[in-house]
Amino acid sequence: MEITGGPRGRLLVIPFLVFAAVVLASSPACAFYLPGVAPRDFQKDDDLQVKVNKLSSIKTQLPYDYYFLDYCKPEAIKNSAENLGEVLRGDRIENSVYNFKMRRDESCKVVCRPKLSPEAAKNFKEKIDDEYRVNMILDNLPVVVPRQTREGSQAPGFEHGYRVGYKLKDDKYYINNHLSFKVLYHEDLNSPDARIVGFHVIPSSIKHEYGAWDDKNPSVQTCNANTKITPGSHTPQEVAPDAYVVFSYDVTFEASEIIWASRWDVYLLSSDSQIHWFSIINSLMIVLFLSGMIAMIMMRTLYKDIANYNQLDNQEEAQEETGWKLVHGDAFRPPVHSGLLCVYVGTGVQFFGMTVVTMMFALLGFLSPANRGGLMTAMVLLWVFMGVLAGYTSSRLYKMFKGNEWKKITLKTAFMFPGIIFGVFFVLNALIWGEKSSGAVPFGTMFALFLLWFGISVPLVFVGSFLGFKQPAIEDPVKTNKIPRQIPEQAWYLQPAFSILAGGILPFGAVFIELFFILTSIWLNQFYYIFGFLFIVFVILLVTCAEITIVLCYFQLCSEDYHWWWRAYLTAGSSALYLFAYAIFYFFNKLEITKLVSGILYFGYMLIISYAFFVLTGTIGFYACFWFVRKIYASVKID
Repeated sequence: MEITGGPRGRLLVIPFLVFAAVVLASSPACAFYLPGVAPRDFQKDDDLQVKVNKLSSIKTQLPYDYYFLDYCKPEAIKNSAENLGEVLRGDRIENSVYNFKMRRDESCKVVCRPKLSPEAAKNFKEKIDDEYRVNMILDNLPVVVPRQTREGSQAPGFEHGYRVGYKLKDDKYYINNHLSFKVLYHEDLNSPDARIVGFHVIPSSIKHEYGAWDDKNPSVQTCNANTKITPGSHTPQEVAPDAYVVFSYDVTFEASEIIWASRWDVYLLSSDSQIHWFSIINSLMIVLFLSGMIAMIMMRTLYKDIANYNQLDNQEEAQEETGWKLVHGDAFRPPVHSGLLCVYVGTGVQFFGMTVVTMMFALLGFLSPANRGGLMTAMVLLWVFMGVLAGYTSSRLYKMFKGNEWKKITLKTAFMFPGIIFGVFFVLNALIWGEKSSGAVPFGTMFALFLLWFGISVPLVFVGSFLGFKQPAIEDPVKTNKIPRQIPEQAWYLQPAFSILAGGILPFGAVFIELFFILTSIWLNQFYYIFGFLFIVFVILLVTCAEITIVLCYFQLCSEDYHWWWRAYLTAGSSALYLFAYAIFYFFNKLEITKLVSGILYFGYMLIISYAFFVLTGTIGFYACFWFVRKIYASVKID
């Protein structure tokens, strides 16, 4: 599409493009692809190699390498190219013994016959108890298992990955050692090429029968090249020490009407899509209504205040001032721990910049699930490069407070928030190491993170801080008195603790519906790709954080309490307490985690998320209040 009409025409079309991106991204069926995920064409009898990913479980949240269990191994195990995000997610993509020929069906293909050692049998039983699933990939498509759909549902249902095995009432464990694959492909009518658009599997447990075993030419009596195995039609294969397990598979190819650009719809379509739509719209309507009411009340009240104050002509009337004008000589007095406030505001700006840019990339389709690990990689790199904004903001604010130790503030900005996050992450990673999980970040990756932090982020924070401190100090609209004014006793509803906790309810209300879907995608192994909704909710979050902070700040100043700096930050930031409380509720009502380590991991990661949310929302509230206070005091005549 070519945009014409000169600079103004191009500017006018930008809002339309953003709106179109939001609408497209709001629909999970509108997944689209940009450079980095190119289609591959296959001709008949081309080689297809199935890759294996991690073993995953929603009961333990601890991923394991596929070859942690005694599955059939190729002659040489090769790791595919991984990005930083894949390693942090615990993905380990490797080659496997499952190799197909494009559009050539095969039946009863025997792979290998390992003998289970006592240790191997024990590992299989533990993974079956914890309901682990095997994740495989073909042409960048994860394998899914068809499942029965609810009555009245037209869309087919699928589960990600297949179960390692199952346990019956006789307390015996059975392994899924036979896989029936179905590969869907879309034909090009003008050429012999075809593209893979689906990868399904039906696992089953079969105790294969065979005569004399030949490793070079393995064969079984249970099935042959002309017969296909029907699940449940044979005796299942029990997991037992010293037992021989024969692994086998079938593969069929089926033409499909699904086009390549829509092949991810199976993974992105939610069975609760109607609930999602109605809940989000309902939540947005309530928040928009409340925001409109707050904005209207504030505008009318403020205009009336400013008009009254500007009509005070004589000294006697001026001495009888009440409300927020009375504290004009103290409103811009630097707060206690002003340096710490500068650090947190700078960190919040850094986080805000990372969030906005990441969301823009996601809306444009660059961070689709097909780009495995792309979202995590983008967030880490953007956080590092946004360090320049953190340094600039914290030093400018610090100079406004007439501080001189800008290098000290810069060091705190560069190390405080990342240091706390890294400390918690290191402890959690040590626990994962102890469980021998593939989710543990390797030493090499940890070293790379340190390089990003110390080699790029810290210098950029110093660059931003230097530039910020070189700028002229921000001028206060009114002069600050030398002697602080005494604050009168406050009503119970204006006490800091109550007003701060009350202020966090509305911002949390703006996001808690979407929060449910985000937590489900993180902890229940689902894909999240409705970034259009997320963007709308994020904008509403910004508005509600700003407005509720301004309202409570106005009430605070009217009651002659001028300690608004920290109060503004904590009012919006307190929504993080509600987020963590909701995470506790979600843990006990939606998850089935039973292991202590898994529970510690959940609450550790949710603590990190809540802390980041506190910094983000607190900074939004602070800047809204900062703008508001400067605006109102610049609007009245001060003698």
